[in-house]
Order: sequence, then structure tokens, then C-alpha cells
Amino acid sequence: MKHIIILISIAVFITSCRTTSPVGNPIHQGIFENDIPITQSLFTDKAATISEEGFQKILDGNFRLPQQVRVAIVRLSNPQMKKYYWSDEEYLKTQQSYLDLFSEKFKQSSRVTKLSIIPDLLIYTTPSFSNVREAALQMQADIVVVYSISGDIYSKYKVFTKPDIKAFATTQLLILDVRTGLVPFSTIVTKDYLSQKKKEEFDISEARNRIQNEAVLLTINEIGQKITDFL
Repeated sequence: MKHIIILISIAVFITSCRTTSPVGNPIHQGIFENDIPITQSLFTDKAATISEEGFQKILDGNFRLPQQVRVAIVRLSNPQMKKYYWSDEEYLKTQQSYLDLFSEKFKQSSRVTKLSIIPDLLIYTTPSFSNVREAALQMQADIVVVYSISGDIYSKYKVFTKPDIKAFATTQLLILDVRTGLVPFSTIVTKDYLSQKKKEEFDISEARNRIQNEAVLLTINEIGQKITDFL
């Protein structure tokens, strides 16, 4: 009997010492009541070109390209490469062929009603976002397509056979909506191409140019398919 009384006393003591938090405890409720959602930047950025109101409208708004679009195309080139190759006939012809190929890809879409090429005279040496947009505006284009191409070549020489020549190319392309300044489409494609000098090629330089060109064409063809799917 004495043991039973001791056990009951211990149970009562433990129960009296236990603290419970009732449902709806103000401490716990305060966490959610004061959890104010952050909907805009709280940082001060003097270099920002878009207002906080503009950020909200862009992120919360809906954007759609017109069903019929007028397209302007501009190629961004490396100023140093442009200066070095400005009198290279083969280089200029190759660059023109890339531009023509991009033009053909866009002409395949029934949504494109007009296509124009923005001349270098309208583009600054180091073009800005505003410069490209205003140049497209002068061409009365709804969208402007901006692309750039870069690459390099590697040669692996062999003792008894022709050296392997491997080229890689990276093409970047984006579509800029002239009215809003938004970019609804962008892509970067890198491809490589491996070959050797052909018998009919005059020298190794001619082979290198051909192989480099093949790598570039691979990137343009893939981007062309992406453009078709997008439009």
C-alpha cells in the first residue's frame, strides 16, 4: 500500500510540472501574422535602369509576340577580328553566307511579313541595348534578332598520316521585342567538326577555313530548328 501511494504522488508531481502550449498560442500565431511577404527589392541600386514598378509589371504581366512580325537582323562581331579581316574577301563572303542562312530560316515562318538587315552604320562599335533597339525601330521592325559567332581550331599532327583538324564554333542568338524590350527567346549552341585536309585544297589554311565553316553551319542549322519551333 505504501508503494502505491508513492507512485501516485510521483505521477501527480510530474503532471503538475508539465507545461503545454494551448492551441492558438499568441507566440506561435505571431510568427505568421508578422510574416509580411516581400514583393519588391528593398535594396537601393542607383545604377538600375528599370524602376521597381517596372520590375513588378514585367514579372506579373503577360507577353505575347504579334501574330505577324517584321524582323530585323544584326550581327555582333568582335571589333578586333573585324579590323583584322576587313579586307579578307573569303572571310567577308563567309560572314555574309551565315547572315543569309539566318535570313532564310526566318523567311520559312509564315508569321514573318518583312525581313531586313541592320547595317553596321547604325550599330556602335560597342553596341548597347538601347542602340540595338533604336536601330531596329528605325527599320520599323517588331523584333530584332541579334547573333554572334565565335570559335577556334585545333590541329593534331601525326607522323605518317595527315593531321587531324578539329574546329569548334559557338553561336549565340536572341530575339528582342522592340516595343517592350523583352527577350522572349535566346539560345547558345556549340558544335565541333573534325576532318583532314583534302587533296584538292591548296594548303592547310584552306582546309582549316572549310572545317571551321562546317562547325559554324552545324550551330546555325540547330538554331534554325529552334527558331522554327519557337515561331
